[in-house]
Amino acid sequence: MSSDSAGHVARSTIVPESETPPRTRVRRFLTTADGVAIDAVYEPGAAGGHGSGGVFVIAHGFTGDLGRPHVRRVARTLARYGAVVTFSFRGHGASGGRSTVGDREVLDLAAAVAWARGLGHARVTTVGFSMGGSVVLRHAALYGARSDAREVREDAWEVREEARTDAVVSVSAPARWYYRGTAPMRRLHWLVMRPEGRLLSRYGLRTRIHHRDWDPVPLSPVEAVPLITPTPLLIVHGDRDAYFPLDHPRMLATASGDHGELWLEPGMGHAENAAADELLHRIARWSVDQAG
Repeated sequence: MSSDSAGHVARSTIVPESETPPRTRVRRFLTTADGVAIDAVYEPGAAGGHGSGGVFVIAHGFTGDLGRPHVRRVARTLARYGAVVTFSFRGHGASGGRSTVGDREVLDLAAAVAWARGLGHARVTTVGFSMGGSVVLRHAALYGARSDAREVREDAWEVREEARTDAVVSVSAPARWYYRGTAPMRRLHWLVMRPEGRLLSRYGLRTRIHHRDWDPVPLSPVEAVPLITPTPLLIVHGDRDAYFPLDHPRMLATASGDHGELWLEPGMGHAENAAADELLHRIARWSVDQAG
């Protein structure tokens, strides 16, 4: 939904701040590589955290922001296992810019991950929900360990160590773009594609949506997944998800081969709102296990 691909921006404005993570809450506006101000919060978490100095970076779903109750609940639960960074995607909350519904949002996540590393954390786990789930997949492919990731579709990306993630958790994510097979997704497309829908989104949902179509279309989640190897990958999806049926997580798992792990959660609906505390604890423990 942008006039040029997010992959055409290569410079980061995030610089390391400290080799020792802060012990108190920090709120900061980060500047993305394309100049958008992103509202972000760092919380040190429970004493001890990961043995590896780990931090969770949470990528919320469409129409969410760092202050939404379910995002705060996710952050509180994960903070029992490590430090946490929450942020609002562009066009959401107090962040600047307008939402591109998963395209340039990769730059927002890269800024948040780089900030976490700059604060002194050696290990980053990205945890994304719905739109954020698609963003963490594409981010891991574009900023990951595989050198060929930069050559696919978005070859102008610079793979930067400071924005790299060490583990990826994608919850309730789509496998492919432009899906309209469910009523909630048809309503979402109306919001995004129609002027009256964008107006309703701005004033009713506090989400500012960019009016331009994607050009070029970004790498899809299912195309991104094979490029994440060898970064640990967890795909989580509810069997009562009203937005994306089970063929989406199964496509993602198939694309990952033997690398990714798939959890199909009985009775779970969609994204942050449906993620039970027990599931969040399991996700956190999975991340800790990946730290070795």
